[in-house]
Amino acid sequence: MPYSSEASIATADALTLLLHNQHAICAAIEEVTKWLLDNGVVTAAANAIGAMETLDENAQGITDAIMRLRQS
Repeated sequence: MPYSSEASIATADALTLLLHNQHAICAAIEEVTKWLLDNGVVTAAANAIGAMETLDENAQGITDAIMRLRQS
């Protein structure tokens, strides 16, 4: 497939929107986690914290991909 600057821009734009959604989901999970901890639901809170850690790790990979696309 030939290089397409427009395709790279569109892909980077789509990934950026997904990254914004990922940040919003993480914020929502953080609020639920706080509620769980405040109400003594420790096991579920620990699972939610694990999910947030995964979101954070993946966010960095998505950010790196966006930067590579935008620089190409």
